Amino acid sequence: MEQVTRPSARVETALAGLRMVVKAGSWWREVRRHRVSYVFMAPFMTVFFGLTVAPVVVAVYLSFTYFNMLEPARWVGWANYRSLLLDDDVFLIGVKNTLLFAFIYGPVSFFSSFTLAWLINQLSRLRSLYTLSMYAPSIVSGIAISVVWLYFLAGDRYGLLNHLLMRLGVLDEPFLWLRDPRTTMPSIIIVALWMSLGNQFLVFLAGLQNVDPQLYEAAAIDGVRSRIQELWFVTIPMMKPQFLFASINAVVASLSVFDIAVALAGLPSYLYAGHTIVTHLYDYAFIRFEMGYAAAIAVLLFLLTFATGRLAFRMFSTHGAY
Repeated sequence: MEQVTRPSARVETALAGLRMVVKAGSWWREVRRHRVSYVFMAPFMTVFFGLTVAPVVVAVYLSFTYFNMLEPARWVGWANYRSLLLDDDVFLIGVKNTLLFAFIYGPVSFFSSFTLAWLINQLSRLRSLYTLSMYAPSIVSGIAISVVWLYFLAGDRYGLLNHLLMRLGVLDEPFLWLRDPRTTMPSIIIVALWMSLGNQFLVFLAGLQNVDPQLYEAAAIDGVRSRIQELWFVTIPMMKPQFLFASINAVVASLSVFDIAVALAGLPSYLYAGHTIVTHLYDYAFIRFEMGYAAAIAVLLFLLTFATGRLAFRMFSTHGAY
């Protein structure tokens, strides 16, 4: 029987080095062949790495340190994450409130915006007026809108909602809508939903108006008769790019809710009923100046947003759809 001889370790190392040299040469030839593309991409990539990648890397490093902005950062390992997940009850309340907000705000804002856009797109007259009325709340800042809703949800008898309910006999005395833990988060969700309709609505309306009319004619020849059938067999499949954009926006907006929660419920809110992940981050970063702990919160929020965004990308990706 012929004995198979294996190359020595020195020969294997030399072969591995030769393969790396060949790969490096091939990679360099590809870079030279597409050098014009790399030159045009260089400004964007510089800004991307400087303003996006570098802050993320610094935040990940700071999340493993104790840093109060007065002393040099001190390495503490996993202590910040261990405190967040095992000892910080307020953070867990923030996570619960944020996930509750995301599970309601994301789907409701998504489907309500699309439904309104589809209904208004059916109109032949006054479409511009309805479009403007739907988009108007989005061009006003969240703080300004909160002032209006604070008057509506005020906890005294002069609050508009309390005044109406007391006049109708539903309430005998004013109700603290933004101080009662049962109604604080629902109030924040309602205001955020009302503000969110405009942007997504405009994206969906633009997508609806760009669907090729010949597709509807072809569908009619194939037996599609009603508007609902057109919506299901033609409109929704052609709206996947808009669905992807709107879903990513909804994910980011729902997990980063801050200004509306603080403006309506305060910081900290009563019994932390309106506390979210970002308000917890703001508390530790800009009030307590514990930047390492705040960086750990930011990293966890980044991972949660990234995972949810990837899920939305998988659901509405148009890769191979056409």
